[in-house]
Amino acid sequence: MKMTVWDDYPGGVDFKGGEFKFDPLKLSENYPPLVPWFRESEIRHGRTAMLAVMGFIATDFVRIPGEMYSFEAIPKTIDAHDALLKSGPMYQLLLWIGLWDIIITAPACQALGQGEREAGDYGWKWFAPSDPAKYKKKQESELLNGRLAMCAIGGIATQSIVSGHGFPFI
Repeated sequence: MKMTVWDDYPGGVDFKGGEFKFDPLKLSENYPPLVPWFRESEIRHGRTAMLAVMGFIATDFVRIPGEMYSFEAIPKTIDAHDALLKSGPMYQLLLWIGLWDIIITAPACQALGQGEREAGDYGWKWFAPSDPAKYKKKQESELLNGRLAMCAIGGIATQSIVSGHGFPFI
């Protein structure tokens, strides 16, 4: 029997626990050395999207202190990007993300390529289950939630622009 990427990595399941081995472009077969990078990217984008969904919804109700972040200065969350580019905080965000990528991501990806770490594993396993089966289930949950969040943030941004209002996005 031919080995597939799904034999080595969690994530080949759907929300009901059934088999879902989705790779329509056959990237895992055509570029086997890059499979760990693909998984790292999927996990990182999923984690970012989960934070983005929560941030998009939360900022319709709560803002951090400061006049430039107030509901009067930025009434709609969708307008925050442009407003904060003009006043400067978005450049700080770019700086901090850039530093994270240089200090953390670059060495982590190098270690990933050398087989020294698993995709998405930064060694922060304080809350990880010790049982391997439960750990794999947590990994699958993170992947599924990340995939859903990646779709959701696109829908949230689109609906906010189309409808002109925030949460609920209808």
